[in-house]
Order: sequence, then structure tokens, then C-alpha cells
Amino acid sequence: MGDCNELLGASEFIKDRLYFATLRSKPKSTANTHFFCTDEEFIYENFYADFGPLNLAMLYRYCCKLNKKLKSFTLSRKRIIHYTSYDQRKRSNAAFLIGAYAVIYLKRTPEEVYQALISGTNVSFLPFRDAAFGNCTYDLTILDCLQGIRKVLVNMYVFDEFKYFSMSSHLLHYKRVEHGDFNWIVPGKLLAFIGPHPKSKIENGYPLHAPEVYFSYFRQHNVTDVVRLNKKIYEGRRFTDAGFEHHDLFFEDGTTPSDLLTRRFLHICESAKGAVAVHCKAGLGRTGTLIGCYLMKHFRFTAPEAIAWIRICRPGSIIGPQQHFLEQKQHSMWVQGDLHQSKQKQQQLRQSRQQERNMAHLISEVDDMSIDSTILKPPSMDEDMIPTQGDKLLALKGQRNPRSTVTVLR
Repeated sequence: MGDCNELLGASEFIKDRLYFATLRSKPKSTANTHFFCTDEEFIYENFYADFGPLNLAMLYRYCCKLNKKLKSFTLSRKRIIHYTSYDQRKRSNAAFLIGAYAVIYLKRTPEEVYQALISGTNVSFLPFRDAAFGNCTYDLTILDCLQGIRKVLVNMYVFDEFKYFSMSSHLLHYKRVEHGDFNWIVPGKLLAFIGPHPKSKIENGYPLHAPEVYFSYFRQHNVTDVVRLNKKIYEGRRFTDAGFEHHDLFFEDGTTPSDLLTRRFLHICESAKGAVAVHCKAGLGRTGTLIGCYLMKHFRFTAPEAIAWIRICRPGSIIGPQQHFLEQKQHSMWVQGDLHQSKQKQQQLRQSRQQERNMAHLISEVDDMSIDSTILKPPSMDEDMIPTQGDKLLALKGQRNPRSTVTVLR
């Protein structure tokens, strides 16, 4: 690091080019080094004592910012240092951002990235916590978040040049309560949103939305089913009358679903013709918990990976005992997922074999066909049946003017 003595404990991500450092004071950029900080640019909006991880829109904006710096002509010969303060919460979020960038763009494994982060300094990273009021009973680490992102890269292709985002403004727009408060968790398959109300209004300064607010967006994005997990507030037929399937799977706020209800939810998701929009009252706790089960079953997420990814998409999701519930369900979801995939492969194999049998049967029928030799012989004609010159002329005229042929035939 040359003359930058205070950066001796920095983490190196690109040799002689990109670093991450924790500093006690704001440094000045030099002829050889460019410093930047995002602590006051990307700020987590907490519910209670939760402080991260930062959401997907912020991660997208960070990646765009860093890519721009790395491609900048004026910075091409400089070391680029992303630095953060010793504020534990800001530091964890900053480490998450550069760590996620390294997984997405530098193609590093989560383990490699995390090792680089912790090797740079002796100060550990504060784990993230849920949005529940009270003591934290479940730690979510930066490594969990990076592994969740890696699992998404492998299974969902969300980060394929960030095409899924259609610009971060899309994510920021619809996450806002006044614009519907919803987020895609599995692109094109599972959407989490706040529970609708009988009519749109402002209550205590808080926007409430009627079901009809969502119809246009849902239709444009092939949402075919809506699942309600909270008590009945609006009439479900308002969705069904609009052409959506509506399902009620109620369980108490802050609790965990029964095995029967979990199976029903998974069956709905697997049977839906399009995407499924899921909500409870806030679209965070119960909604995130069941979507977490889907991620574990169909993409073999670990419970921490599922919790991390859902919170990155929709901060505040999965609260209190729901975190431990997902830990307990992880193994059974994996087993169910293996069985589900096995059945699908068997079904595909049966279909493939049936197609092969159908083709073999068709070829056999063609081989058995014999051409009647009499068909090849020209028919014997009476003189009256031999076409005259006049017949030929009429035929030619009919080809030029089909209507005249119809007249003659009559």
C-alpha cells in the first residue's frame, strides 16, 4: 500500500486496485489513491433495532457506482479504497456491499470474500438481527448474506447484468408504501406485498390500498394467484372477479405455520399457472416465512440463506420464532424438494418414452403401407372423356379468372 500506513489492515479485492478499509477519520485522496465512503449515502430504514442488510436497490446502486469508478479513465492508475467507520452497524453494511459486489462481479466464492473481509482487521463484524421488538435471538452474518446471493446467482439469474432490476428506481418505487409496498422474492414466481384493505385511503398518515390498486401490475407481470395469510379484511372475490385465484391460509401474526398449511402453500405455488402474490398484514413475517420454505424446497437454500435473501429483497421480513422455525424445517424442505424433483424427472422420462413409442409406431405404420399398383396405371378413357381444345381454353380462363369457372360449372 506504499505510503498509506493507515491502510495496512485493508482487505484486498483486486490486487493493487480495489480495497476495503475501516478508518477512524476521513482520509484525503492522493495522486495514487482514491477514497470513497457510502456510510451516509446508503442508509438502512429500520423498524426497531434492526440495521441491515441494505436492500437490493441500494446494492444495485452501489455496484453501478463501483463499476463506474473502476472503468473511469481518471482513476485508471489509482488504487480505489472503499472505507467505512468503526460504527459497527455502518461497517457491517459497507462490508456487505463490497462483499456482494465481489461475489456478483468478481465471481469470488462467499467464503473467499468473507475471509478477505475478516483478514484485513482484527475487529469482527456485527451480525444482522431481525426487526422484532426486544432481544435478538438469531444472528444473521455477512457470510449468510453472501451465500444467499450466491445461491440466487446459481438458481435465479437475478444478477445477469442486473436485467431483473430495470433500474433501481423500479425497486425503490414499488417498495414505497404509497406505490403498493411489494417486492419480488423469486422473479416471475413469488411476490411479497402488504395486505390490501377494503378501500384506498390515508389512515394516520399511512396509505392503505384496495385490491384494485394491484390489478394492472399483476396482470402485466403474469400474477395469477393471490395468497392471504392474515384475517379477512377485504372480500377475496374482488380478486377472483378480476380473474385471479385467491387462497386463504390464515395463521396468527408472529407465529409459524402448521405442516398442513405449509404443504398447502407449497402446492398452490407449484400448481399456479403464473406468479403468486403473497401477503399477510405487513407482508413481512408470515409472508417471508412461507416464501422461505419455498426457497429451501425448490432451490435448496439453507435457512440463513433464505432469511438473508428475503430481507435483502424486503427488509424486516421473518421475525422472532419464525427464524428458528425455518432452521427446523430446512432438512424436511430439502427432502421434499428432492422428492419433488425426482417425480418431475420421472414424469419427464415417461413423457419422453411415450413420444418415442408414438414415433416408433408411426414409422412402423409407414413401413407397412403398400402402394396399390393400380394407382400408378392411367385410367382408361372413353373418347367422350378426352378433353377438347375448348375444355383446355376454359380451364386456362378459369385459372386467370376463377369467377368464370364457377359460372361454367353451374
